[in-house]
This record gives sequence, C-alpha cells and structure tokens, in this order.
Amino acid sequence: MFSVVISTGAVLAMWTVAGLSALSAARTARTPQGAMGWVVFLMALPMLAIPAYMVFGHHRFKSYRTARRASQELVHRLRPLGSHPASPPDTLGINPAPLEAVAGLPVSGGNCCGLLVDGDAAFDAMFTAMDQAQDYLLVQFYIVRDDGLGRKLRDHMIAAARRGVAVWFMCDRIGSHALPRAYSGTLAKAGVNLVDPATRRGPKHRFQINFRNHRKTVIADGRVGFTGGLNVGDEYLGKDPSYGPWRDTHIRIEGPAVLQLQQVYAEDWHWLTEEPLLELLHWDTPAQDSGIPVLIAATGPGDNTENGSMLFFSAIAAARERVWIASPYFVPDLDVVAALKNAALRGLDVRVVVPEVIDHHAPWLAAFSYFDDLRRAGVRIFRYQKGFMHQKVLLIDNRLSGVGTTNLDNRSFRLNFEAMALIFDQGFSAQTAAMLTADITRSDELLKPLGEQRLMIRLGAPVARLFAPLL
Repeated sequence: MFSVVISTGAVLAMWTVAGLSALSAARTARTPQGAMGWVVFLMALPMLAIPAYMVFGHHRFKSYRTARRASQELVHRLRPLGSHPASPPDTLGINPAPLEAVAGLPVSGGNCCGLLVDGDAAFDAMFTAMDQAQDYLLVQFYIVRDDGLGRKLRDHMIAAARRGVAVWFMCDRIGSHALPRAYSGTLAKAGVNLVDPATRRGPKHRFQINFRNHRKTVIADGRVGFTGGLNVGDEYLGKDPSYGPWRDTHIRIEGPAVLQLQQVYAEDWHWLTEEPLLELLHWDTPAQDSGIPVLIAATGPGDNTENGSMLFFSAIAAARERVWIASPYFVPDLDVVAALKNAALRGLDVRVVVPEVIDHHAPWLAAFSYFDDLRRAGVRIFRYQKGFMHQKVLLIDNRLSGVGTTNLDNRSFRLNFEAMALIFDQGFSAQTAAMLTADITRSDELLKPLGEQRLMIRLGAPVARLFAPLL
C-alpha cells in the first residue's frame, strides 16, 4: 500500500510539473507553433518532455532578453555610429527600409567587399589581416577547436599581442565546450583579453543550449572585417573524411560597414563582461569613393520582434526575378515558407541549395517534410553532393546579396545571435550568382516526393518536424 501511495504521489508531482511547464511555455514561447508544440509534448509525454523543456525551453528568456537589451542600449548610447550614408534608397534597386529596421542601422556606403570561398581562402585572408593589424584585433567564433587550425588562430593572436596590438577574443561557451582551459591560459599569458568564465553571463554549460552566440567575426583596427559561415576547426578546411570537402563562404569588408560589425562585437563583449570597449576602438573608418552600400544585420533573441525571420521574409518579398538561398539546415518558420511559395507563384526563379551530407540528423530529416509543399508551388530544391555545404548565402535578383551566419531554421531565427552582411550591388551580386551557379552544378535537383524516399526519411521527416521550433 505504501508503495502505491508513493507512486501515486510521484505521478501527481510529475503532472503538476508538466502542467506548470506547459503554462510557462504558453507564456514565453516566441511563436504560437512553438507554444502549442511544447504544451502538447508536455501533456502527452511528460516523462520525456519535462527534461527536454528544462534544456530547450525558454523559461529564462524574459530576464535574459531584458539584460541583453540593456547592453544594446548602453552601446548605442555611448557610441553613436558614424556610418557613411549610402546612396538614396531609390538608387539601390530595392527598398532597404525593412532591412534597416531589422538591423536597427542605416545602409552604409563607401565599402569594398570580397567573397571568400572555402576555408583556405578565408583563413588566409583573416590571418593576413591579423598580421597587419597595428592597434587592435577583435576575434569571435562560435566553435574554436584545439587542433591545427585552432592553434594557428591562437598563434596569430599571440603574435599580434606580442608586437603591442590589443587583442580581444571570445567564443561561445556551448559551441566551444570542448576547448581546453590550456588554450585560453596560453592566450591569457600572452596578454590577450578574454572573457572570465567565472563571471560571464549567458549559458554556463553545454546543456543550456538556447541563446548561443553563433556569430563569427574578425576585425582589424576597425578598418577591415570578416564574417560568414566558417568556424575554427580542421573540418572547416575539409580535413575530416566523414564530411569530405567543406563548402563554405565568408566575406571580407573594408569601409564604414566594419564599424557596424564592430558595434555588434562591442555589444556582445559588454553583455558577457559588462566592460565597454567603445572608447578603446576606432570609429573613423573612411568611405571609399567607388565603394558599395552594405548593411550589417545582427539578430537575436533580445530583439523586440522576430528579426531573424523578418530579414529573410523582407528580402524574399522584395524579389522581382529570383531568390536563391544556400543553407546547411532548412527548417524555416511558416512565414518564410509562405514567402518562398509566394515568390515562386509570382513566376520568380526560386532555388534552395542544401547539403546531401548529414552533420545533424534531426534538421536534415525535418527538411524533407517541407520540400513537397514548396516544390508544388514551383520552388526548386538542390542537394549539394561534393562534400558538406555549410554556407549561409542569400541572393535576390541582381541587386542584393547576403553572406553571414544565419541558417534557414528556427534556431537561427529566434534562439541564436546571428549576423548577416547585406550587400546592395549588382557587381557583387553577379559574383554571388556565379558562385551559387557553380554550387548548383555540383548538386542534384530533388525530384522525388517524400512518399518515394527511403523508409528512414519517410518515417523520420514528419517526426523530426514536430521539433521544428527547436531546430
């Protein structure tokens, strides 16, 4: 009898926790779909859902967002951004107003940009800029590994510090959970400024997986900056045979738009440390006479609105001829799905390039549950075959290109801190189109519906999609 009472009490306690968690999810989830998914999951399978909610749920979101906004406001208050004004909006070929609203910044003119295709080209350019820095370096990556490439990055930072350059370095606590303390210790001994793990804000261990800082940034002297899809690990140079050749894209920027990227870095540093960098950095980067307009759109869960999703929705809605998107993960929200379908139904050339190679099974499977609906509307899906494709690239007509860190999934849209460089230039768009055309020639177009895929995909895709708000 006593054991029955204990069991009954445990069951009642479990359902109480499940009910309270469901109420919390209904109040704090970023979307109705996410709220409904959590409520159903918690009430249907509480033994599985309660631990999952403790890891994936948004139960600390309100306080986190409040603190994050305080950091944003401090950065903006202390340092008005001196961007060089771009050409009038009607000369850009696209209305920048929605994208500027997402970024909270104006389009900045007078920049020079270069595509960096794959790891060797990107890291050669970043290491060259680091070696040429005279005053300071700002370095940030989501993943840093203590391998060959990671040690090269470490050595370039140490060399800069030894010649008198001020160096700041941060990486995401979750993405770089395997980075040994000795790595940071070596940097600290060389005088590199680091985030103190004992006092840093944000997630404290790898099981607190929301609110990741997914940005990848290198800035030298406030004059040259880099962002894109590449992290720091040997696999990003194509040295992991399980992935094969690694296909990725970074961008090099010179000009006033670097100040926008720098402002984002200063905000991230202040959030983690409460130490303002602003007065230690340069804010007078000159515009180039023949430069092009660029906007850095940084998004994250501290935003007032769904800025990650709105960025893609706004860009797709502005298209007149084509929408080409390359993303390693394809688990978008319903708004972006609707925008893609609408673009295709308007007769535009809409293409989505995703990898055939798997690195994370859940989003890879979930993507198949979207493809039939999109293909019926006229969206063409291409699966990249020559290794793993990790780039995050957007092309709208011949007027707008985007290169950055944002994946086409709900996690990037709502739970990660991301950054995209948006370039309003026909010449740069032509380069982006040529790059993506080459990728498409290395891809197979998806023609088989879900019902004709192999059993694992037919059964797994609908189940994986149930977790779309978390992927």
